[in-house]
Amino acid sequence: MRRTLLRSPAFARDLRSWLKSHADMAVSIEATLEQLSADATHPSLRSHKLCGPLAGCWACCAAYDLRVVFEYTEHEGTEAILLLALGTHDQVY
Repeated sequence: MRRTLLRSPAFARDLRSWLKSHADMAVSIEATLEQLSADATHPSLRSHKLCGPLAGCWACCAAYDLRVVFEYTEHEGTEAILLLALGTHDQVY
């Protein structure tokens, strides 16, 4: 089941900032978001639940040290994914 991806203002800001200094990562990030929309549990994403202050959220890997933090939500009557943050492990956790 394909899910709609919703971008929070914080995620959009993180993405713009990341791509300013890592423009070569655009294709990789886009592929990760496509895979996340198609199947959030695909093994290549290494999706996992978060705990502590981010309990209720999930994270997946877009590259070696690049994470996407997201949560499942409802949008127009269907399940969607709200993208919350993008950055290195230390930046998002």
